Amino acid sequence: MDDEFVEAPLSEFEQAGKIAAKVREESKSLVMADASLLDVAETIEGMIVEEGAFPAFPTNVSINEIAAHYTPEKGDQALFKETDLVKIDFGVSVNGALSDTAYTIDLSDKNGKLVEAAEKALANAIAGIKPGVKVGDIGGIVEETIKGYGFRPIANLTGHMIKTGLLHAGIDIPNVKTEDPYEFQVGDIFAVEPFATNGKGFVSDTEQVEIFSLYLPGGLRMRQSRQLLNHIINNYGMLPFAERWLVQEFPSKLLVSNALKEMLRMQVLKAYPVLKEAGGGLVSQAEHTIVVEEEGARILTQ
Repeated sequence: MDDEFVEAPLSEFEQAGKIAAKVREESKSLVMADASLLDVAETIEGMIVEEGAFPAFPTNVSINEIAAHYTPEKGDQALFKETDLVKIDFGVSVNGALSDTAYTIDLSDKNGKLVEAAEKALANAIAGIKPGVKVGDIGGIVEETIKGYGFRPIANLTGHMIKTGLLHAGIDIPNVKTEDPYEFQVGDIFAVEPFATNGKGFVSDTEQVEIFSLYLPGGLRMRQSRQLLNHIINNYGMLPFAERWLVQEFPSKLLVSNALKEMLRMQVLKAYPVLKEAGGGLVSQAEHTIVVEEEGARILTQ
């Protein structure tokens, strides 16, 4: 298990980025009509493990109006359709050094401008990041770029600072112009993550939850819950994990489900609900992990 309490050197963040870049490119060929969502998610996670790393976040396979946090459950039979707009989002951990990347594939070949809007917003945002620049101003670049394509940025989704063992480390990069005063500093590591939509421009939670992370370990009544909690601590630490990962390790899906419910009720875990565009609009996404240097931002995941 990665030790999230030991600060990882930049070289390991670079290694995590290189692995993510390799998996990113090699996984694109997996996304095709009639392919299994579950097979794609598990194949990507297997590719990360084959590189000697660990998934820093369960593979998100978010389609059409679903913007984020959808990962297939165990036994999921869903297949990609030739009309789907597919977002693939995953993370890599190397001894607690993390990277995060995402791309969009338009299986319909009808939404190229929407895909391009997120990709161009990502490129423009990264070009604008320098020491002393405010995160809210980078949000303005994302917003201006996406609106220039005739779409809306998703205002309540953000990029995020990354620290050792923490994929979301407390400072966000908004996708719209804000007055957030945080200024980029040399050595900062961020995931820059624009989302574009032809919908309302914000997401709402759905009732479906497949991804969780440790929040605050506490007292649990059920023996099975305590057993599951120990497994989570020992294997994932503070990194997010999928319910299907636990189902692979524990024989009873009902046991896992009941234990997760108790841990959520006791606020031991944090839930990541599947996020849907509020107006039902299509959503595209692009993401790279960068490190801030004196002359600007250097992409680690390409």
